[in-house]
Amino acid sequence: MPELPDIAAYISALEPRIVGQLLQRVRLASPFLLRTAQPALASAEGRTVKELRRVGKRIAIRAGSDLWLVLHLMIAGRLHWRSPDAKLAGRQSLAVFDFPNGSLVLTEAGSKHRASLHLVEGEEGLRSFDAGGIDVFAANLDSFRAALTAENHTLKRALTDPRLISGIGNAYSDEILHAAQLSPVTLTSKLAPDDWKRLFAATRETLRLWVDRLRAEAAFPEKVTAFRKEMAAHGRYGLPCPRCGDKILRIRYADKETNYCARCQTGGKVLADRSLSRLLGSDWPRTLEELEGLKRR
Repeated sequence: MPELPDIAAYISALEPRIVGQLLQRVRLASPFLLRTAQPALASAEGRTVKELRRVGKRIAIRAGSDLWLVLHLMIAGRLHWRSPDAKLAGRQSLAVFDFPNGSLVLTEAGSKHRASLHLVEGEEGLRSFDAGGIDVFAANLDSFRAALTAENHTLKRALTDPRLISGIGNAYSDEILHAAQLSPVTLTSKLAPDDWKRLFAATRETLRLWVDRLRAEAAFPEKVTAFRKEMAAHGRYGLPCPRCGDKILRIRYADKETNYCARCQTGGKVLADRSLSRLLGSDWPRTLEELEGLKRR
């Protein structure tokens, strides 16, 4: 699933292309993509795009003064910039947003269509998508610690809970924990002051590194993926840790996987046993949709 660095890269690429441009029309391949009935989707057409925002892992596009098109790409949704009047064809094509200078095409691989489009009105409508997690770049160490200790969870769960921190998922939580040299199954209540300092610094530095890297990678981010060869831990099971050279290990639970280095993060202890898989699994919502639907009470 595209996370904060990927969404930031999309927004950076889209801003010079569509802000100030007229949204001429929106073409849908399937009515199931659109999850709202009012306002009508046609009401966004003929309006000028005023701004883009990131809301968690969503991209929000303001059309005119008060309408927001909110895109959630989920796991397999991707955006592409094409020439004007691009065709809406093929199984993967879900929608086309037409502008005078080009077409923004939404695709989704696979048979499970989880990507969604909402059209809402005003700031209040947009806030309904905000789960309440902090923006780590606007936080300090104290507010970061307060957010992650609001509930006692494993570090893996805490970093990926949208009620606690905005925009982090499975891939970048692995990278953050590797950079901080902390175990994914350590409970937030067990961290020492120095651990919190390392975790806070690693979270900001890892996300900033990848935001900058992805923005510089291409004119438009066509190859958005959770698995990149430059990553230190995520998706590198069995490969050498770039810090110590030991093999990257994993904990598998349901359809999720956590990658870590035993030498760097757990004092040499191998975590991938059934009890720890159950621990990490039980600390997460049962489905991705449940995790993404969490809201702060």
